[in-house]
Amino acid sequence: MAGLNEDAQWIILMGFIVSFSLFFLAIVLNQSMVVGQTTAENVLDFPKNDIRDLRAEIINSVYYENVENPTIHQDIISLALARQGAIVSYSNYTGNYTYINIHYNNGVTVYDENWTSP
Repeated sequence: MAGLNEDAQWIILMGFIVSFSLFFLAIVLNQSMVVGQTTAENVLDFPKNDIRDLRAEIINSVYYENVENPTIHQDIISLALARQGAIVSYSNYTGNYTYINIHYNNGVTVYDENWTSP
C-alpha cells in the first residue's frame, strides 16, 4: 500500500471494514434464525395431548372406577410405551382423598404430577 495515495488507502480500509461488518451481520442473523427454529421445534415436540389423554385414563381407572386391578395398571404402562414410546408410571393412595402420582417421560419431555381428588 506504499504506492497508493492517502485517499486510495482510506477507500480500501473502508471496503475492508464494510465487508467484515456484512460478514459479521450475516453470521448473527443466521444464528438468530437457528435459535428461533429450535425454539419452535421444541414447542411442537411437547406432547400435550398425549399427556392429557394418559392423565384422563389414569384418573378414570383409579378414581372413578375404584378398582384395584393390576391388569389395567400394566395395560396403561404397556400401551404408553408401545404407542408413544413413553415410560409411564403412577401410584395411588386412597384414604379420605385419592392421591395419584403420575410420571411421564418420552425421552424429550418429563412430566410429573401429584393429583388429589376434590
